[in-house]
Amino acid sequence: MSETQSQTAADPVLAGYRASIDNIDAALIHILAERFRITKAVGAYKAEKNLPPSDPAREERQIARLRKLAGEANLDPEFSEKFLRFVIQEVIRHHEQAIEEKTAGKRAAGARSQPARRSMRLPLQSAGSAAAP
Repeated sequence: MSETQSQTAADPVLAGYRASIDNIDAALIHILAERFRITKAVGAYKAEKNLPPSDPAREERQIARLRKLAGEANLDPEFSEKFLRFVIQEVIRHHEQAIEEKTAGKRAAGARSQPARRSMRLPLQSAGSAAAP
């Protein structure tokens, strides 16, 4: 056992704080997973409707709203903005992938719907054989 682990085990207050942090971290992961599940559906919808992958005006409104909320919650607004911009950047990347997948799917479907081209090859005749009339 490391010195830090033995200090934590010997300090129930610190252990309690760390247990709470662990629970909050787990909740953050689940919340982010749910957020990305929903934004994935948004990306598919945008691809279907030929909408752009990002909406800069909405993004700026969200950042302003959440900076204000961060300040009210005594969280550094700069940190909250950096975090939100990172999440938004990842969402946009997912939306771009959805558009690329839709485009690739259309190309593949178009190729499948094209009739097969058949070449008409006539038998070659050797120089010594006579062609039938």
